Amino acid sequence: MPKRIFRKFTPDAARVKQQPALRFLRPLLEDPNLFHFNRHSISLAMLVGVFFAFIPIPFQMFFAASLALWIRCNLPLSVGLVWITNPVTIAPIFFTTYQFGLWILDIPGMDLEVHEITFTLLQEEIAKIWKPLFIGSFIIAVFFSINAYLLTQLLWRLSVVRQWRRRKDKNN
Repeated sequence: MPKRIFRKFTPDAARVKQQPALRFLRPLLEDPNLFHFNRHSISLAMLVGVFFAFIPIPFQMFFAASLALWIRCNLPLSVGLVWITNPVTIAPIFFTTYQFGLWILDIPGMDLEVHEITFTLLQEEIAKIWKPLFIGSFIIAVFFSINAYLLTQLLWRLSVVRQWRRRKDKNN
């Protein structure tokens, strides 16, 4: 059951390996563990993808893919989960992580009354918000990624136990 759900939403290994843009990675993509659909591979992919989705850095997909290659978990799922932060959700997610960072650091938020946006203003404001944003994002990323890992492990295990019971009942 869990394998079918994840296979439905991820591209197969052959399609990924045939992408012209990924030609330079073909030797690394030959590892079959990067496309396995087992509890270990999927759980780690959830951890990696969710973690990088909540980290406000450019090239999140690159970092998720690099870590997935390094720890040899499901590559398509790791990269795909980064899109939790997409153009629709990025503002509310990072505003929430910023507010959480302010709360953790116990510092007041900024009052922003802007009549004209200038490069200097942006530099000053980024200098003020980077610390609470990154601290809040990191803590929330760790929290949600660990919970995604544990929840995937639990649901997978429950699904397997349910299948065993069905087989046992069927044979009796």
